[in-house]
Amino acid sequence: MINNKRYYILFVAAVASLGGLLFGYDTAVIAGAEQSIQLYLVDSLGLSSFVHGLTVSSALIGCIIGALISGLLSNRIGRRNTLVIAAALFFLSALGSAYPEILFFTAGEPSLALLVTFNIYRVIGGIGVGLASAIAPVYISEMSPQNIRGKMVVLYSMSVVFGQTIVYVVNWQIALGRTTDWINDIGWRLMFASELIPAALFFFLLLFIPETPRYMALKHEYDKAYQLLEKLNGSKQVASETLQQIKQSLNTKTEKVNLFYYGKLVLIVGMMLAVLQQFIGINVILYYAPRIFENLGADQSTSMFQTIFVGAIGVLVSFLSFKLIDKKGRKFLLLLGSAGCAICLTAVAALFYAGVEGITTLLFILAFVAVFQMTWGPVTWVILSELFPNKIRGQAVAIAVTLVWGANLAASSTFPPLNEALGTGVFLIYGLISTFAFIFVLKFVPETKNKSLEEIEEVWLMNRKSRLEEVVELQKKIN
Repeated sequence: MINNKRYYILFVAAVASLGGLLFGYDTAVIAGAEQSIQLYLVDSLGLSSFVHGLTVSSALIGCIIGALISGLLSNRIGRRNTLVIAAALFFLSALGSAYPEILFFTAGEPSLALLVTFNIYRVIGGIGVGLASAIAPVYISEMSPQNIRGKMVVLYSMSVVFGQTIVYVVNWQIALGRTTDWINDIGWRLMFASELIPAALFFFLLLFIPETPRYMALKHEYDKAYQLLEKLNGSKQVASETLQQIKQSLNTKTEKVNLFYYGKLVLIVGMMLAVLQQFIGINVILYYAPRIFENLGADQSTSMFQTIFVGAIGVLVSFLSFKLIDKKGRKFLLLLGSAGCAICLTAVAALFYAGVEGITTLLFILAFVAVFQMTWGPVTWVILSELFPNKIRGQAVAIAVTLVWGANLAASSTFPPLNEALGTGVFLIYGLISTFAFIFVLKFVPETKNKSLEEIEEVWLMNRKSRLEEVVELQKKIN
């Protein structure tokens, strides 16, 4: 019975984690195709590099849209059904991005309308990413028993990094041994089309997993929720106790519950974690790694290989996070990650200033990637999926994930001008942000290890009650 329970939980978590794999796949696939897209749809039309930049990053617009609507969708139609929509959007985007001429245009005849159409398909895929990035961790969190919840959500984060690494390898294999003309004519289309396979698999497998028990309870389907909780926990007593906790959580008077019902602190903590995850600087390394490695003396071919190595490191260290997340706790890993990132980034800046370019600097960059992907990368998604109370989880996660994508766009778009103005001193800025992150986590972030989602909610309720009591006491003194 126990083994069957574990296999079932692992299955549903693995299926939901395919949303993470597609998240990584969809956002990184453009890396191999962007030069061909520039030649076909930008340079051929005499458009500027600014338009090319918008085309490369257009999926991020969709990510923000998807994250914004994720809370509404997940509360209206359910967590699983929202992921089904995301899977369909991934498939449509892959098909349309690979062959944007499919309905209204002729291949080989670039036009402004075709460029807009291509970007629309990329935005559609971005909406899928935004939905999956917000809902998949929540789905896994709501389906997992508290003693393994962290590990299961880390599976999602591991899948994101794995998806990025897979697509780097796929793009490399498609281009391997081919002429530049072939890549610019056919190869870039195959890169986008390769996403059709995981997108179709994700859609198909989602049909075999259930809705979460907390969403069932939200819709007053208590019998179904109890049966699923018994299946997930392997115990009637635990299922009954958990369902009672969920009911008690959801029975808070609806008219009084809004985003600020549990206090502002829970929202501030979630929002700050979302922003800090991006401002620490990981996407600067991931997006601009080839350029950074070339600055360290590598040629173009070697720098592309080193980029794949960066992805592989992320996958490997994610296994450490999987082992530590439920043993050491979320807060411990965030503190470790903040300190490690601060040291590595400050060292990179110092070495650049000292004129040391080579293996030593490269090792500190790779160490930064390893530390981040073991800590802030996966742990932020774990905490965001369990931090917010049941009643506001959909809306609050949507806001937090929207900030993730907004901060991603801000961090990646500000790096070039900051790098131009400050040189390698920009890495010192990210190091200082990491130091601030350490202080913030130490002071404000609660430990959620081995607590049920309802027990975490109780922390915020107690915080709210204590603040209300302080207000009442203050009013008495004034009167």
